[in-house]
Amino acid sequence: MGYLSKASKTLRQSNYLSLLRNFNSNFNPLINRITHQRHALFCSQSRQNSSKEKSTIDLNQYPPELVRNFSIIAHVDHGKSTLADRLLELTGTIKKGHGQPQYLDKLQVERERGITVKAQTATMFYKHNIDGGDGKESPNFLLNLIDTPGHVDFSYEVSRSLAACQGVLLVVDAAQGVQAQTVANFYLAFESNLTIVPVINKIDQPTADPDRVKAQLKSMFDLDPSDALLTSAKTGQGLEKVLPAVIERIAPPPGRSSSPLRMLLLDSYYDEYKGVICHVAIVDGVLRKGDKISSAATGQSYEALDIGIMHPELTPTGILLTGQVGYVVSGMRSTKEARVGDTIYHTRSAVEPLPGFKPAKHMVFSGLYPADGSDFEALNHAIERLMCNDASVSITKETSTALGLGFRCGFLGLLHMDVFHQRLEQEYGAHVISTVPTVPYIFEYSDGSKLEVQNPASLPSNPKQRVTACWEPTVIATIIIPSEYVGPVITLVSERRGQQLEHSFIDSQRVFMKYRMPLREIVVDFYNELKSITSGYASFDYEDSDYQLADLVKLDVLLNGQPVDAMATIVHNMKAYRVGRELTEKLKKVIDRQMFEITIQAAIGSKVIARETISALRKNVLAKCYGGDVTRKRKLLEKQKEGKKRMKRVGSVDIPQEAFHELLKVS
Repeated sequence: MGYLSKASKTLRQSNYLSLLRNFNSNFNPLINRITHQRHALFCSQSRQNSSKEKSTIDLNQYPPELVRNFSIIAHVDHGKSTLADRLLELTGTIKKGHGQPQYLDKLQVERERGITVKAQTATMFYKHNIDGGDGKESPNFLLNLIDTPGHVDFSYEVSRSLAACQGVLLVVDAAQGVQAQTVANFYLAFESNLTIVPVINKIDQPTADPDRVKAQLKSMFDLDPSDALLTSAKTGQGLEKVLPAVIERIAPPPGRSSSPLRMLLLDSYYDEYKGVICHVAIVDGVLRKGDKISSAATGQSYEALDIGIMHPELTPTGILLTGQVGYVVSGMRSTKEARVGDTIYHTRSAVEPLPGFKPAKHMVFSGLYPADGSDFEALNHAIERLMCNDASVSITKETSTALGLGFRCGFLGLLHMDVFHQRLEQEYGAHVISTVPTVPYIFEYSDGSKLEVQNPASLPSNPKQRVTACWEPTVIATIIIPSEYVGPVITLVSERRGQQLEHSFIDSQRVFMKYRMPLREIVVDFYNELKSITSGYASFDYEDSDYQLADLVKLDVLLNGQPVDAMATIVHNMKAYRVGRELTEKLKKVIDRQMFEITIQAAIGSKVIARETISALRKNVLAKCYGGDVTRKRKLLEKQKEGKKRMKRVGSVDIPQEAFHELLKVS
């Protein structure tokens, strides 16, 4: 009896635990959602309360001559975000030690990768006597720090942000010296006619050599070495000279207060409570709360519902004056309405739009499919929500015979694509398969028509008209490497059809190289190869260039004579045989054997250039034949052979999605 009671007690406990587990699994998401909503509401209320306390800021006290707009530009990991933190602390904008590290990098992906993806602005107030002490009280200056991404994929957003600045801090690592993005960012600022203040950071490092970096700045950019500020954002050394240099060397904004309103749209993001929040810079005129405003790009009209500055969070002021940078809430419901570089003006006034606006130019395209075909709706919902904060992605629905329903996505570049995928997985829990990234090609036919191809599967394999010319996009690549790696790098770039434009020595140890390269050759694994052959010391950056003529062909992959659309690719004719052979060999390894023979082929039009065969799984039909006439065995084998032929005609080959994911790594 004791044993039975103990057993029944154990059974009751297990039933109780299973009920508790079911309860938790059912109600935990609900509890988490409620907690998240309460937290968001609390944060919103606390922001409103704090903004009410800070709304005493009177921007009328800051005419254009007391305003300075500047940005910080640097190579990856040279200390740009840390320097921004120290400046915010130095001006009392955030409390020392109480703000999160890299305060302006707010996305998880920005913190993990150590990069800036979204432009951010922060307004600071700093007391400084520009005349050097003439007995008068030092005036308060309004400083707008516009934190910009450094990568080439976001170069258009950077150029628009720099258009709102009059100067930049060019940050260079005291140990690493000038790198590829340093060069690219310098010329971006130089072409915008901005004042450049060089800052040599990380001088506290044991390997720091500020004199060598000064010499590099002189030889590469013709900057006066005596103008360079020596700082350590980590220890605070030399930071007291940065903001005075900004005020004294950088000119105030040149706009006119009496002119009609013109403001530049720098960036936007979506807020669940307020809708689209636009970061803007007032070029001319004044914007007040309640004003009717219009967009030059879309022609739509809105009302300025809320206006303020980022100090460092949303702080309503009710007004923005000439030269000032802040935010506007206008009732936009989608970030597609807020186009970076757009000119916004008073609805009833006629103004000349600010120069330089252009729509986003997508340079890399990739198919995006749910890892589980039944998750299409969940992926669709996740993409729609993410696009609320990233309007620069183009999305169209497409269907693949191999992967089912999915999307064809256009990105600004490779990093942009990687960041989009990572945000989908981290912020929305989506599991996706992406196809090999492709670039936009232009094909011209004998009848004079032109076709722009973003998805290789959409290009006819046997067109009715003959292709007379093909164009592919190119980039200007900047590579900086230690001098001992020059030979392997030249070999690598030559294999990728690179054309040398410039080759020079920065100093006795480092070489600066510039090449024109097809974008197709760098979108898959070029950077990894470059880092590998230079032991990680290479620095690489690129900027978009023109289209050039190329000998391109469409490479189809066929399984038992049926093309696999998701695996079609466009390659240079010179590389078609190698790529076709690699694809067929890898497919042979990842496709499981079937009960029938599988033929894998790579073809250009109707010409097969590579082939592999996966033999059929065969049952031993002779196992029960213990002797007897040989004709009986032959009859059984012939019958099996006929069955295999019939199965091959009606059988279909499925590529496992895990294997497909691995396979797409082949360039």
